[in-house]
Amino acid sequence: MKKVSNLQFKAPLFDTLLAHAKRNVTSFHCPGHKNGRSIDKELENYTGEEVYKFDVTVFDEVDSLHDPVGPIKKAQELMAQAYDVEHSFFLVNGTSVGNMAMFLAACDSGDSIIVSRSSHKSIMAGIIMSGVWPIWVQPEINQNLDLIFSTTYSQIRNALDRYPESKAVFITSPTYNGVVTELSKIVDLCHRRGKIVLVDEAHGAHLHFNQQLPESAVEAGADLCVQSTHKTLSAMSQGSALHFNSKLIDFNRVKKIVSMLQTTSPNYLTLASLDLARRQVYLHGEENFDRVIKAAEWGRSCINNNISSMKCFTRQEIQKLGFDLDITKLTVNVTKTGLSGYEIESILAKEYNIQLDYADLFNLVAIMGEGSNKTDVEIFVKALESINKKYHGKQKNWILKIPSLATEMVIRPREVFLSNNTKKS
Repeated sequence: MKKVSNLQFKAPLFDTLLAHAKRNVTSFHCPGHKNGRSIDKELENYTGEEVYKFDVTVFDEVDSLHDPVGPIKKAQELMAQAYDVEHSFFLVNGTSVGNMAMFLAACDSGDSIIVSRSSHKSIMAGIIMSGVWPIWVQPEINQNLDLIFSTTYSQIRNALDRYPESKAVFITSPTYNGVVTELSKIVDLCHRRGKIVLVDEAHGAHLHFNQQLPESAVEAGADLCVQSTHKTLSAMSQGSALHFNSKLIDFNRVKKIVSMLQTTSPNYLTLASLDLARRQVYLHGEENFDRVIKAAEWGRSCINNNISSMKCFTRQEIQKLGFDLDITKLTVNVTKTGLSGYEIESILAKEYNIQLDYADLFNLVAIMGEGSNKTDVEIFVKALESINKKYHGKQKNWILKIPSLATEMVIRPREVFLSNNTKKS
């Protein structure tokens, strides 16, 4: 059992905002609703009025996200302590802005970086903004499970052997399906060769806080790692964190770039939720995610044993392939129903009042978070059982494959994006 730091019971930014809200300060600052006074009444009737007193602007009492010296600074320090890293930055533009920041902080224009082609769309924005040469790694495909995996250790090793001039390696782990790659081995290999490791861990903010879950990028020693605190923890949407833990990157450069990319009018309610999400998962993450894991494993077992046309892959299956699995995620393969994942996602939303985060041609992806419980999973499983009885499409011979992306690059994506003389061929 970990030793709990007494400091982690504190939530300095939330406490400051709460004290400010309780004083009923007369506002001559942005935003224009003035502590909620002019908020649309239909919205206010649903939300209540007090929440809008947290929607303030930058002044000394509540601190500045761009030059924190007070409660934001203290809250970020507690975040870094909770994740066992040197520094943490609060992000209010989501993990997308963190991905862009990692490229700009780690690389100079003209550097090359190894990156999986299955990465999030914000990666291309980072490549364009930083002016780097991407060295694309073809993602692994498993047609038995209908999954696109992330970059493997052997792929990274081969890419480094072939392109020793590359400055950094970019990894996405976990994937949307919760598949985690061999991060420790990759980080060790890269650092032995003097390469920077950047990790998009948007779906893994919770991994560090439960012993049943796979290793997190912060534990593996990534130089920079960005996490969507809002995806699996209790922060509000757009609340993310960028973790710095590097001897290869200039911290002050990271600080300047993060400031450059973020809004000068951050939502303080989002910032406060980051502070509280850190406190909650540090103090209760083990027990909270024990509950989530138990519910997810129950659902996985029910689907595999009771619904003949659907299947959830297991951690054991993924480990046999050399990866690991975040078992809080449920990926349900629906190809035997004769319906696509998109069609069943629509049925779930319209007929069963269940909204998934993601679906593709082959799968449904049910993302569970700190607020999930067994009742949620029971509702989901019952709906799938009902769909299995009511809907039957014609069996499709779908095959998951993508064309090779290992093409020779003669111009950087930045120049292509900025050019007015390009066209699709």
